[in-house]
Amino acid sequence: MTATASTKGRKRGTGWSALGFISPAVLVVAVLLYAPFLYTIFYSFTDYDGLTSPKWVALDNFKKFLDDPALTTSIRNTLFWVVGTTIVPVAIGLLIALLSFGIRGGTLLRLPFMLPYALSGAGLGVIWGFILQSDGAANDLLHFLHLPGADISFLQQAPYNTIAMIVAMTWQQSGVNALLFLVGLQSIPVQPLEAARLDGASGWKMFRHITWPLLAPLTTVVVGLSLVASLKTFDIVWVTTQGGPGRSSETLAVTMYRDAFVSGDYGYGSAVALVLTLVTGAVTIAYLRFQIRGQEKLR
Repeated sequence: MTATASTKGRKRGTGWSALGFISPAVLVVAVLLYAPFLYTIFYSFTDYDGLTSPKWVALDNFKKFLDDPALTTSIRNTLFWVVGTTIVPVAIGLLIALLSFGIRGGTLLRLPFMLPYALSGAGLGVIWGFILQSDGAANDLLHFLHLPGADISFLQQAPYNTIAMIVAMTWQQSGVNALLFLVGLQSIPVQPLEAARLDGASGWKMFRHITWPLLAPLTTVVVGLSLVASLKTFDIVWVTTQGGPGRSSETLAVTMYRDAFVSGDYGYGSAVALVLTLVTGAVTIAYLRFQIRGQEKLR
């Protein structure tokens, strides 16, 4: 056997060994992720209640989705979530990172904003549900301070219920965004900053012309993660209001859950889930392409 053949044999053996090591992980991912997704696609074209056999109905579920009177409310609230939980937490997180970067005690300054991220969405909903319920802590505080809004039922009136939950999510997400931006600030090379200082740049000029452009790649990641999280918001809404009153605070994810697991219409719920997946993918791809084009122009 020649040396070349022996080398090829060893490489082939190494390849099969590597395949043997990764195949369990691939199998787990296929079973837990891809198989349910394929089943969801199939059920979205059927009439299925979980008890009888699925009945093929083609596009009827998607037509029902477009005719659903709650669709407009779900889309409006989802857009509110996209705007509110993308712009506000990202901006606050960036501000926290800038104010606490490179100063003594910066870790202690960031700590109160980091702790809420340890809470789950359900836990967050329970806490803020207690604060915002009728005659709850928020109403009592506003009444004690003689401030306007003491008579508002924050979770019972639209759009106050959606806005209040966005505030709660902002309280949770700002800390992790600050942590990500802090990592970005620590990775910025020293040379451009020193050169800018020698040219007299400081404060806003330093941030606008040096710091912000260098943070652009990380900002793309932070905003992208916030977009995806906002589009699939479910747990805090369900725990706090269950989409009510009268479905006034529903998002697309809550609509999907209600129709599939509460009403038992798994076919229609699967159709809503498929639409939500397509919308999330389309928004994410469009945003990333926009950011990539913007960075190419800067080059």
